[in-house]
Amino acid sequence: MNYDHSQYDMQSKPFWGSRYSIGFLVMGAIALYFLLTEHRAHFFYAFPFLLLLACPLMHLFMHRGHGRSHNQPHNHEKAAPKALPPVKPAGGAS
Repeated sequence: MNYDHSQYDMQSKPFWGSRYSIGFLVMGAIALYFLLTEHRAHFFYAFPFLLLLACPLMHLFMHRGHGRSHNQPHNHEKAAPKALPPVKPAGGAS
């Protein structure tokens, strides 16, 4: 039996699904270990500044995927609000 493997060979794996990601994580863990053990004073001095730098970076990268321009209305502005069903009294009389 001959199988056509061409469709599987054309698809590339994402980086985090490859074997290089394991090496990247191991090297990152080693670098973090030496940073914390050998340069603890420098790391803790720069840590508050790194947190402040992370705020605008997260703002930039997290707003990247909206996929709309500023002229288009938001989704909640298009849809009309739905009417709520009538509330029945809690007593025995209806």
